[in-house]
Amino acid sequence: MLPLVWSNRVLPGLQLDMRGRTAANVVFASGYAAALGGRPHWLSPRGWRVGLAAAGITLAGYGAALAIPGLRERLAEIADRAPEVSDAEWVLVHIPLGTVYSEEMIFRATLSPLADETAGWFGKWLSAAVFGLWHIHPARASGDPVPGAVAATAAAGFVFDELGRRTGSTTAPALLHLAVNAGGALTPPLARLLTPAVEPDAAPHIPVPPPR
Repeated sequence: MLPLVWSNRVLPGLQLDMRGRTAANVVFASGYAAALGGRPHWLSPRGWRVGLAAAGITLAGYGAALAIPGLRERLAEIADRAPEVSDAEWVLVHIPLGTVYSEEMIFRATLSPLADETAGWFGKWLSAAVFGLWHIHPARASGDPVPGAVAATAAAGFVFDELGRRTGSTTAPALLHLAVNAGGALTPPLARLLTPAVEPDAAPHIPVPPPR
């Protein structure tokens, strides 16, 4: 399928920086959806209601993780995933456009409805699997185990697809997608800010007897 070739072959082969990859993904996703009759329905009231509720629950989960000392310390150990740009640029530009907009236009607005129409009940599993396989190269580039990354993103794709089907809009899965990714990007640096630095133990004071 064209999206898999784009994500795992063409885009990596261009050797672009993060800003270039974001721009290229936006152009590809917009063209793909336009060519195949993608139907995002961004202004759906139900899509906004359901999406904001799902995003709120997700962000509350991240907040709970930050509030638990043990989890917060583990989150603080996670390395930055976007060293090329600041956290603010990553969360405000690259995640919303390069990831969420692009993937939702390709999958929830276009590929998933087409799979449902042409493959029947099997379509939901097919589109989720393709979404997982879309992440093969990103997983390799990040040093993540590829099978685990594909399985996790396929499961996420299944959830996003169901939100899209139930609301008739790409807005609901897009808002949840944004909350998951932005929360994942912001939680480790926030955990580091909230975790007090551990001072090294001071060397023991050994009294020196006065000279005789």
